[in-house]
Formats: sequence, C-alpha cells, structure tokens
Amino acid sequence: MKNNYLRDELTKKIGVLMRRETEVRILIPFLQGLYEEFGKEKILNVLEKTIKEIAETQGEELSKEYGNNVDAFLDTLKFWTKNDALEIDILEKSESKLSFNVTRCKYAEMYNALGVSDIGAVLSCNRDASLIKGFNPNASLDRKKTIMSGSKCCTFRYNFKLTTLNKLENK
Repeated sequence: MKNNYLRDELTKKIGVLMRRETEVRILIPFLQGLYEEFGKEKILNVLEKTIKEIAETQGEELSKEYGNNVDAFLDTLKFWTKNDALEIDILEKSESKLSFNVTRCKYAEMYNALGVSDIGAVLSCNRDASLIKGFNPNASLDRKKTIMSGSKCCTFRYNFKLTTLNKLENK
C-alpha cells in the first residue's frame, strides 16, 4: 500500500502535532460512525494495521532523505518536537544507541483534551516501532512506558544494530 499520498511534505511545514490534531478531529466522527456500523474492536484493528503501514513507509522516506543512522534519526525528531510538542531528555547517544525520555507530550495532552486517548495511542504511540523499522531495518525500539498510558514519561530506547557494512562506512 505504498501510495503517493503517503509522501509526507506537509509534516515538514506544520509539524507532527498540528497534523495529528487535524487528522484526529476529522477521524473522530468518522470512526464513531464506523464503530456503530461494524464494531469498535474490528475498526481499531484495521486502523492500527493501517497506521503501522503508513509509519513504516514514512520511516523509509525519511531515511532516503536523511540517512538511516542514529544522527540522521535524531535530526528527524525535529518534526515531532516542532512547537515544543515534546520535551526530551537524551540519556545516551552512540553509534548504535539512542535513549531518551519524553517528559512532556503535547500529543497526549491533546488527545486527552479531546477525550480520545485510546485513539491517540493508536494514531501516535503505535507508530514509533514501525517508523524505526522503515527508517532502518536493523534498528529497533524498546519502550516500556508512555505518558499516553499514564506514566510520567515515555521511555524510548533505540538500538541500531551495526552491520559489517555500517562499521566499514563509519571508519
């Protein structure tokens, strides 16, 4: 399902927070209608699968433009942090690891204010592992906590498995 409409130039202009708020305000009444017609669980499963596919494609697109190492990924975070959407404390950054905590998340605040934190988790938090998979197939995310689920912070722990080719390129 890699279509041209997934090419994401809009996010660079307005930032992810404004984009997500616009998307969810359109989606809420649409999803409520679908829930009534087909059942909430079934619709959320389709939504989750679709969002993960979109995120993986977006990760691929970002890596084509920025590269796919830790520094490149860190550079792309500017789209998610635009307008102070996230407050991030970087804990570790190396050639193979990027660890940080999000201590404030305006995404969670926005979804909670709209009364749709369950959808917020699907539309935002749910993307992160798929995005990094598309960005770098040798990278992974381990996240145990999210603000959206009630924790005080989100724990992002990225591991960029270095291949022999990566090691040669970095020398």
